[in-house]
Amino acid sequence: MTSTPETGTPKDAPDTAPKAAEGAAAATAADTAPVRRTPHAALRYTALRLGVFAACFVVVAVLAYVGVLPEAIGRANPLWLLMLAMVVSAPLSLVLLRRQRDEMSVQIAERVDRAKQRLAANQSQEDGAA
Repeated sequence: MTSTPETGTPKDAPDTAPKAAEGAAAATAADTAPVRRTPHAALRYTALRLGVFAACFVVVAVLAYVGVLPEAIGRANPLWLLMLAMVVSAPLSLVLLRRQRDEMSVQIAERVDRAKQRLAANQSQEDGAA
């Protein structure tokens, strides 16, 4: 790799600057922190979401065992605890996993854009051949 004299950056380095035109429409005033790209953002978000749910299930089960929460509604003890854990974990993951969810949405949006570009290229090749 060689570096350019003006900037001192390698010539072979990929362009990491975000495209302002693409992100301008989607950006809001609340989104001030930059979103980092991670290779497995969807897998990471899913694992963390399951972790939040499991932690909430354990807390709900302990609270039901201790007597703070009712152990069951009728004979639906495991179902009651699962549903209560889902209701508690949903808003928690909405707040706690915002950064991971944003990373995942960026990754998915990039894949959709690449697929659209490939489709457009394939259609233009078919139009040229006809």
